[in-house]
Amino acid sequence: MNRSNEIAAKPILTTREMTATALMTALICALGPIAFPIPVLSPVPISLGTLAIYLAVYVLGMKKGILSVVVYLLLGLVGLPVFTGFSGGPAKVIGPTGGYMIGYLFLAAIEGFFTDHFHGKQLMTAIGMVTGTALLYLFGTLWLAFQMNLTFGAALGAGVLPYLPGDTVKIILALILGSAIRRRFPDHIY
Repeated sequence: MNRSNEIAAKPILTTREMTATALMTALICALGPIAFPIPVLSPVPISLGTLAIYLAVYVLGMKKGILSVVVYLLLGLVGLPVFTGFSGGPAKVIGPTGGYMIGYLFLAAIEGFFTDHFHGKQLMTAIGMVTGTALLYLFGTLWLAFQMNLTFGAALGAGVLPYLPGDTVKIILALILGSAIRRRFPDHIY
């Protein structure tokens, strides 16, 4: 068998990797719609979607974590009710919260990079989560400002500042739960 046939014969993902990725996608789909409106004038609810993404990427690593987020976004884009408030469809992606959903991809990439490159180092994983969340907020704030005709500062006040305490709690939970889950997965999953 020549070298090109050997490469072609190797699957992109093993059955275990596909199963783990599907499970983490299901977790994002299950937690993503759960949202709580906040008592501030903001179209952005508190969502458990970021917690699910923190966990998925922590468990899967960068490549499979990004794949999990992409599948989640595609499922919502085609209309399955996996976005906040049990909604779905393209209108949600181009609406005021669409920038945050696109930011999920950047959160997954940055957190995944830190998780992969600093394996087992909680502080570095936390830094990856915080940095990824900051980029998610940048995309979300810019899009929210554009969609609602707000200044960047006003969009920051409506779409970021009220959520920082909750995101801190989500990151701490993800570090605790993610570490426990990851210890139970075989090393070759990530």
